Order: sequence, then C-alpha cells, then structure tokens
Amino acid sequence: MTDSLTDRDYRDTLFLPTTEFPMRGGLPQREPEWIKRWDEMNLYKWLRADAKSRGAKPWILHDGPPYANGHIHLGTAMNKIVKDIIVRSHQMTGHDAAYLPGWDCHGLPIEWKVEEEFRSKNRGKDDVPGDEFRAACRAYAEKWVEIQGREFRALGIEGEWDNPYLTMKFESEATIVAEFLRMAMQGALVRGAKPIMWSPVERTALAEAEVEYYDRKVPVIWVKFPVTGRDDDASVVIWTTTPWTIPANQAVSFSPDITYGLYTVDSVMSEEELGFAPYAKAGEKLIISDDLAKAVMDGAKVSAFTRVSDVDPTGWTLKHPLSEMDAFFAHPIPMLAGDHVTADAGTGFVHTAPAHGEDDFNVWVESGRTTQEIRQIVDADGCYTPDVPRFGGMDIIRTSGKKRGEPGKANQEVIAALAESGNLLARGITTIRDAHSWRSKAPVIRRATPQWFISMDKPGPNGKSLRENALAAIDATEFFPAVGRNRLRSMVEGRPDWLISRQRNWGVPITIFVDKSGQPHTAALPADQAQALNETIKAAIAAGGVEAWFSTPKEDFLGAHGLNADDWDKVTDVLDVWFDSGTTHAFALRERGIIDPETGQADLYMEGSDQHRGWFQSSLLECCATRGMAPYKQVLTHGFIVDSEGKKMSKSIGNTIEPEQIAKQYGIEILRIWTASGDYTEDLRISDEIIKGSVESYRKLRNTVRYMLGALDGWTDAEAIEARKMPGLERWVLHRLSELDEQVRAAYNVYDFKKVMSLLINFCGVDLSAVYFDVRKDSLYCDPRFETEEVWDGDTANFGNRRRAARTVMAAVLERLLTWLAPVMPFTMEEAFLESHLKGSVASVHLLQFPDTPVGWRDADLAARWEKIFTVRRVVTGALEVERREKRIGASLESTPRVLIADESLIEAFKGEDAGDLFITSGAELVHSSTSEGGGFTLDDTPGVVVHPVKASGVKCRRSWKYFDPATADPAFPDITPRDALAVKAWDAMHD
Repeated sequence: MTDSLTDRDYRDTLFLPTTEFPMRGGLPQREPEWIKRWDEMNLYKWLRADAKSRGAKPWILHDGPPYANGHIHLGTAMNKIVKDIIVRSHQMTGHDAAYLPGWDCHGLPIEWKVEEEFRSKNRGKDDVPGDEFRAACRAYAEKWVEIQGREFRALGIEGEWDNPYLTMKFESEATIVAEFLRMAMQGALVRGAKPIMWSPVERTALAEAEVEYYDRKVPVIWVKFPVTGRDDDASVVIWTTTPWTIPANQAVSFSPDITYGLYTVDSVMSEEELGFAPYAKAGEKLIISDDLAKAVMDGAKVSAFTRVSDVDPTGWTLKHPLSEMDAFFAHPIPMLAGDHVTADAGTGFVHTAPAHGEDDFNVWVESGRTTQEIRQIVDADGCYTPDVPRFGGMDIIRTSGKKRGEPGKANQEVIAALAESGNLLARGITTIRDAHSWRSKAPVIRRATPQWFISMDKPGPNGKSLRENALAAIDATEFFPAVGRNRLRSMVEGRPDWLISRQRNWGVPITIFVDKSGQPHTAALPADQAQALNETIKAAIAAGGVEAWFSTPKEDFLGAHGLNADDWDKVTDVLDVWFDSGTTHAFALRERGIIDPETGQADLYMEGSDQHRGWFQSSLLECCATRGMAPYKQVLTHGFIVDSEGKKMSKSIGNTIEPEQIAKQYGIEILRIWTASGDYTEDLRISDEIIKGSVESYRKLRNTVRYMLGALDGWTDAEAIEARKMPGLERWVLHRLSELDEQVRAAYNVYDFKKVMSLLINFCGVDLSAVYFDVRKDSLYCDPRFETEEVWDGDTANFGNRRRAARTVMAAVLERLLTWLAPVMPFTMEEAFLESHLKGSVASVHLLQFPDTPVGWRDADLAARWEKIFTVRRVVTGALEVERREKRIGASLESTPRVLIADESLIEAFKGEDAGDLFITSGAELVHSSTSEGGGFTLDDTPGVVVHPVKASGVKCRRSWKYFDPATADPAFPDITPRDALAVKAWDAMHD
C-alpha cells in the first residue's frame, strides 16, 4: 500500500477482462490446424460413440453423390456446408446424426473426360478396348474422389471420410444390379423403340436430367405434301424447324377442331422486290388452317390469294414430297388426327416422323400402327443410314473437330432436294430453344432406338402403378420449401416411362439375357430359375465389379443353370447413371444399417432445386418400384449462386469466385457464415462486398465471445448463484436465453439458418453489447469481488451479488453461444471452447449438446417490465449522444440526467433498480411529469419521455470515473466512491 492514498494507482485493483483468445481469428492459417486436430483425435468416431452412450435416436441426412470429376466449386461447397450445419445441429440437439459422404462414379461426365484424354493421345473411343477404357474410367474417378474429399474436408465438413460410399465399389455395383433385377422380376422392365433424346456427339441416349436448353438459330421450311385422289393438284402444307426429319416422314397430323381451307395463290412478290425468286407460284392450290393462312402466305411471299372452299382432311392420303426423287420415298402418307395439333403457329398441320418426335410416335401408335413399321434411318452417329437415297452418310450434327456441335450437311441437302422436287413452298431462319447435352454442349436429336424402360403405368405387386405409388409417396413427404412438392408432383404426373438404358462403356450393365422373341430372362424363365440366374450374376459383380459382366462369356452364366447360350443374347447397354444414384439408399444406408428401422427411410435428402428432375426423382421412383415408398421423409432444396446483380456465375464473363479464393483471403468460416446468413433455398448472391458483410458479422460474434471469455477469467461453478438471487437485469438476460433457446432449436429443426444467425447476431449486438455488457461493464470491473454470498449491508444494488450474478449469467450465455453457433462456425467455437471454463468437460465443443433451459428462467412479466426500462433508456442514450456530439460532455458518466416521464408505469418499472447504472451515468432523477419544463430531448416514437441531460456534480472517482459526493466517501479512501472503497479493501485483503 502506498504512503499517500490520493496518489494510489487503482488500476491493479480493477477486474479487467483477461483472455488468451486473440482478437483476430487468423482463419486461413488456423482452420487447417483445427481440421488436423479433429482428424488426429478421430472426432467423428467420438461423436458416434457419444451419441450411442446417450442412447440417441439415429437421424440420417443422406448425402446426394456428386460426380467424381473436377475440383469443387462454390455451389458444391455451399451444398456441403448446408449439409454439415444440418448434421451438426441435429447431433447437438440430442440425435445420433451420422454423415456418410458419397460419390457418383459412373456415367457420361466421367466417361466423357476419359474419352477426351484418349483423344488427346490420338485414340478414338472405338480404338480403345472396353476393359482398358473402363479401367481408365475407374482410375479417373478414384483420383477425383481423393481430391474432392480433401477439398470438402477443408470446408470443415465432419463425416465418415475414411469410408465413403462410392457407386463404383464392387459391393455397390452388385447392389445396383440387385435393385435392377428386383424391378425386372416384378415385371416393371419393358423394351421399346420410342423416340428418346440422343446425343450424336456422345453416341448415347440422354435423360431429361442430362440436358440443358439453349437458344439456337435453325432453318424453318414450309413444305407441300400433294394430296392423292384429287384432280386439282392441291397440297397440304406443313412447317418444320427440322428439315432433316423430312426423309423420315410417315404421316401428317391434323386436328378435327381446326377449320381448314383450300386456297389459291393469285400472285407472288417479284424477284426484283425480294432480291430472290420465291418458291411459291401463282396458281398453286394450298390447304392450310384458316387461322394461319395469312401468316403462311406472308412467309411464302404471296402477295394475293383467294380462299376457294372448306376442306376436311379426314381419311386423306398424301404423297411424300420427295416421292418423285426415288422409290424409297414413294410410300403413302396417311392423315392422322392428333390432339397435339394446334393453330397457334405453323400451318395447322404437323409433319409426322414417328422415329423423331414423341408426339409423332404417340399419334402413330394410337392410330393402330406398329412400332415395327417406324422408319429408322438415322444411325448412332446422327447420320443417315447408307440405304437412304442421296442423303446416306450425311450428318445432322458435326460430331468431331473444331466445329463439333454445329449443323452438319443434312438440313441444307434436304432443303435443296425439296426445292428441286418443287415441293418447297418457303424457307427462313428462326430461333428455337432446344435441348443440348449438358456435358458436350452440343444439340441433341430425337431418335427412336431399341431401349429399356421402367414402366410408369404398369400395375406393380401392390396393384398400383409406379406413377401412383410415387405420387402417394410425394404426398406423404415433407418439403422445404413447400413448393417443392408441387414441382416434383407435376414432373412425376407428366413424365413418360423411365428410360434406363445407355449405350456407353462406363456404367453398371443392364444384366439381362434376352431370348429370340425379345423377352428378358426375368420374364421368359420360370421365377425360381430366373432368380437363381440373378444370384449368379450378382455374385460375379460383387467379386469382380461391372467388368465381370462384360468379360465373362455368356456361356458361363447360362450354362450353370442348364440354359443353351445360343438361345440368348447378352445385353451390353449400361444403366442410366440416375438409376445408380437412385439406388444409393440401398447400399449406402440399408446395407450399412444407418436408416430408421421403423420406417426404412432416411430423415432428409438435401440437394439443389434442379434435383427435382434428378436425384430426388430417380431415388423416389427406384424405391417406390422396389419397396412401394419414398426413401426419404423430408426433401430440402437449395438455390444456386449468382453474382451481386443476380447473374449466373460464369468463367466466360469473369464473375466466378472459388472456395479456395475465399479460404485463402478470409477463411472458410466466412463462407459458412455467408451460407447460413442468406436464404439458401433461393438463389444466393455473392460478391466481395457481400463477403465483407459476412466478415463484419464474424468480427462482431468473435468479439462478443472474446469479451465474455475475458470477463469470465478464473470462473468456476463454485462462483455461481441461483437465478432467484440475481438482480433484475440478469434475470432479464436469462429470460432472453430461454426465448432464444426455443427459437434457435425451432429454426435449426426446419433448416432456417438465416433465422438462427439473425437471432444470434441481433442478440449479441443489441441485447449483449449495446445493453447488458455496456451496463454491467462497471460492475464487472469495479464491484467488490467476494468468494461467498456476502452483501454490502444497506446498499439496494446488492453489490456483493451483482458481479457474481453477472459472471454466472455470462457463463450461461457463453455456453449457449458456443453450442448454438458451433454448427455454423465450428472452427471459432472450438477455439473459444478450449479457452473457456467448459474445456475440461469434453474434448471438443462439438461433443456438447445444446444446454437445457431451466423452466424458471422464462418470465414474461419481468420481460415486460424491462421493456419499459429500455424504452426510457433509449431516450436517455439519445440525449447523451447529442451532448457528446456537441462536446458538452466527454463521457456519459459526466451527466446525471433528469428524466420527465408522463406514464407513471414507466417510472414504476425502475423500482429497485439504479437508474444511473442502467443509463451508465453518475446518477439519474426520474420525475413523473406531463410537462417538458422548457424543452429537453425527446424521440418522436417515444412520446411522454423528456430528458434534461444535467451535468454531474461532485468529484470524479479515480477508480470507476463516476462522479460522487465526497462527503459520502470512506475517510480512508476520499478519492473513490464508497463502492470502490469496499472493492479496494476486499482486493487489499486478498493480496496482503
């Protein structure tokens, strides 16, 4: 103790926050260290063991498998982060939330990349033996599984990374085969030659989920089909944007609901007017829809025309427009009535090539004609077959070279032939939105080829069709957002049969043998014999993978069951890769025993909204076909990432941001906060400025946690006091924690992370930093520190309990913030946990549960009272801010405001509280008054509260800086307040 009390430096007696937790996170450097720590301690196994020790019920988010090709991007990073937040939050709310990552390893995306590698070595796909090609595909997928696994792990994603599920594992491939054969045995498998989307560049069928739609310019032609049996040489006119399909024409469709007329061309525009000679000729007789006659004549450059009569095309037969060119085209063209024909555009008649259009195919079959009669004159390369006169070998789309994907020779040659025949009425250019392969970006064509389908409408084992079962399952599923149900439902309601065959090398084979009548062995053989053959097939795949099917002679499979191999053909097509991913529930969940035993379902499937037509649907159809139910209880979808202007991210326009870029500059924690803070169910915007907003949110949250760690220096549970013994402000904070506990749990439960972050950021910024910490800073730093529940007799503020109460409350707040924020900010909350009083309880913050909230903390009446206090405090704070701005005071402690309050209940709310402490002033006077006493500070939204910011009198305490009446001072400590004197005495006693 110094000789002169007035010269004493009281700084040593203050209880200032002390912590090793740094102000800056240093995330780019520290995050890899935390991941290394978790891997070394095998945190994931700890989580599983902890859940089992608690008897926790399993909760399963099933990971949709990304393709194992290429580095992850911002979209895949966001996807995995959302999943991780979901899994972590469910683990910390009492569940056993396992996370098994997986990969899709077969299919076109990987095969296409491997083809490119071989092409770079001057080896075309057909030059590479199948076994070598498949081995290269498997090696390629293995490489990217390893790379992507590291990249996903770097995002802080916790899961079973040492044993992920892969569709190319032998056991997975065997299960996929088993699921397929199970469907085939139930009679769902059918073979047909329907027109499907075909990629000439990739030489395979494509599903809807494998195409994207882009605008492209195409030729448009109006073509005359001469009517047979009439003496006026009239022609029916059709319109098409696919001239190349004219050689495949087998009918013209019309609608009984459209009125048609016979028109005579009176005159056409001159060559001088047009700069070219029109194809239309004066005197021609044309049959077209009355509603479209003017548009057709304008397109044909007809300057005058006359409607001659009504016509009814029912029962007519036409000539093919190229029938005079070669006998190959001299077949009759029937007129077929079709519901798809409208008078919205074209001519009112529809050129019908059943091999190249779904509507064309349907109207052909519905007319009683067979699929065997369909002309298939386009080969797998998108070229006319050699037997087609004049056009044999011509390509529709260029499949190689620098102009790959551009139009081939077919369109222009067909147009030229039509012009020569005299049956080209007009031509032009238009823009259509058409399907392109999402891999090669080249246009696709519609082409009828023999393919395998899963029937959507054939009755299954339960008497209902796959479509009916799937729609019922959709109705029983919960969707987030709810509009997902309608979207998926509409797709299933209108979808055709599921095309499951692909003409590729790298995939799970369609493991069936077909007899000479075209029947698969699952239908042609007795059930027990077919099932025995199935078991042999599955065993071969389980032992040798998909290669076993292709490399094993059919005799080895069939001979073992007394079947003559000469009577059967082995199918070499592979399954649609969506079938692979649709069966993941079978080998990734069921066979690993991580699925709800009561329902046989995963709790949640979560992917991008595009998966309504992809994985959500293929999984639904496969599981409904094999088990009559959906594989999931809930479906959650996220949107996509766009730039600050809402534009899709594209490397070509330079607006992309890579996860690695954010990790190096800011840290993955910032990306996680950005993901959680926005409405990820819609498209999320990102830019440097938006990311900086997430950095600011991180800074506020980190500083809040850091302040509490410092304020709780030396805290032990022995210091805690009961809520009933706490001052009102502390009990209000406990009430807020009770409210937040309910709100945060509810928001996590429905995957509303934006609400979680909004609640917690607002709580930290307003309730804590702007109110509680601000008010209690004086108490934490300056109140006496007692190790027992002693109180300062006669002081209504109960100084002895106040500091302990504040630290007790802060301990409760810190524990909740650490756990509530851990799913979103796993790195920072782990760091803070290891600096906190909780660190000895478990090895990691992620092994904690959200703390239970005592029932007694909720106090609505208390909250209402404090709302009134805060109403008055807000006006006082505003008044003091003006005083500081005008430099009439330096700090709020230099004032003892006089507050005039019209509503007496607002004054009553302060009963038992020290208004000066709450206002952070050296005192305060609350006066019931309805007058303003000559002015004062007011807020428009708070009438009846007027503040006069009176300058504080007395002397300034050299320890707490409060102004006080020196007459009240302890004679031994005349320069500090009595409260501070008591604190110094206590400090001296402890340090003697």
